[in-house]
Amino acid sequence: MVALAVSGRPGWRASDMELQHEGPSYTSVTLSRLHELGYSPEELFFVIGSDAFAEIASWKDYPDILNRSHFAVVSRPGGSIEQLPVRLPALARHMVRPPHDASSPMIFLIDGDTADVSSTAIRERLAAGRSIAGLVDARVQQHIERHGLYASTQPGRRAPNEEPKPAAGRLHGQS
Repeated sequence: MVALAVSGRPGWRASDMELQHEGPSYTSVTLSRLHELGYSPEELFFVIGSDAFAEIASWKDYPDILNRSHFAVVSRPGGSIEQLPVRLPALARHMVRPPHDASSPMIFLIDGDTADVSSTAIRERLAAGRSIAGLVDARVQQHIERHGLYASTQPGRRAPNEEPKPAAGRLHGQS
């Protein structure tokens, strides 16, 4: 779905690198693998919402992770970028506003209008049979609908809060 979402953007590409990794997926491991492939920290931008970035101190390999990539921190509803220097004073000197010519990894604070939407909300809407039009890229919406992803009405699928049926009954065509 990420590949579909970025397909119309020149120079953007999706990677399944984290899917190829055994065990838990950590940003620090992914960035290290990108460095092994020849990417420098200055070439990489980790795009993240301000709400998630506010919790960066709890991430694996913090604070070293901030030296492995630029971080592009985008405002989110309820997560203003204005509060980040106050909330994370140790990082304030690394926070800049674009445009900025950075020779070392920086934290770019980007104020923008972003939708108040989450993957959980999208799954819940689909499971309830409601539309997600305008919440995701049209190509992503079409893919989700074509494959019946997240919908509880699809045979063999269940709503996120629905208990699974016993395997023996499903195998013998029982509901």
